[in-house]
Amino acid sequence: MFNYQTTLGQAEFENPIFTASGCAGSGKELSQFFELSQLGAVVTKSIMLKARSGRATPRMAETPSGMLNSIGLQGPGIDLFLENDVPWLRNQGATIVVSIAGESVEDYAVLARKIRAVPGISALEVNISCPNVENRGQVFACHPETARAAIQAVRRNIGGELPIIAKLTPDVTSIVEIAQEVVAAGADSLALINTVLGMVIDTNTMRPKLAGKTGGLSGPAIRPIAVRAIYQVHAAMPHVKILGMGGVASGQDAFELILAGASAVSIGTATFGNPMAAMKVKEELRNELVDHGFDSLREAVGYAHRSEGNL
Repeated sequence: MFNYQTTLGQAEFENPIFTASGCAGSGKELSQFFELSQLGAVVTKSIMLKARSGRATPRMAETPSGMLNSIGLQGPGIDLFLENDVPWLRNQGATIVVSIAGESVEDYAVLARKIRAVPGISALEVNISCPNVENRGQVFACHPETARAAIQAVRRNIGGELPIIAKLTPDVTSIVEIAQEVVAAGADSLALINTVLGMVIDTNTMRPKLAGKTGGLSGPAIRPIAVRAIYQVHAAMPHVKILGMGGVASGQDAFELILAGASAVSIGTATFGNPMAAMKVKEELRNELVDHGFDSLREAVGYAHRSEGNL
């Protein structure tokens, strides 16, 4: 019997298909199409300490192979989120991964303290890489020192029971160096990759299409970047579990990330065109694994790293 289970840190999941933070809110929209309990986990939109209105509109722009978004971490703030969203997800039977984002190291510390006592959360995604904040200097994951400081603050305040998944940006010279820093600081797993910083100019108005000028590029265009990042990090740190994401729209796409070294896969942009995308990928990935002779998901993780003589 095929074993579809996976782990990230000490957290166990029934299957490897997650939502991507920011692409499905807290799951209410997707719950109209399928039961959230069928997902490996719902990764919530990154939540901050205080309510945030986000950036000015327009906030989204299509590209030939994806889209740019510049939402700016709009949200209700952690207190209302814990009061409303987490209980709702628990009532749906969803496996919950809460994503947090902060503007300072102290923000991350306070967020961790608030979440620590909340039951029913399986893991904490620490988003230190969102490129959509108003000040590019707030991207902690661009520098080893700030990346380490943010994760250390969370680990000190969350305790040892809740796994930390550090979400990293590909917009760095060496993603392996950043990954090593955050793992040394207390991260149990890694989320690779966040969106890639991009820009679109309207040739009719001759001005940037996004009010915030730059935004995060997602969709099929970034999948090769995700595969490269996952492959490099898994090669350097094979025992660290990776939640892979970036342009996944089919089981074959997800299989590619698994072969590179991901132990689970998040579905994001594909959901905007097909709300059932996660369920489609879940079935197709399982078929890919079985068709290639694997008895479990775990057997396939990082398989592309094996020498040709062992294939």
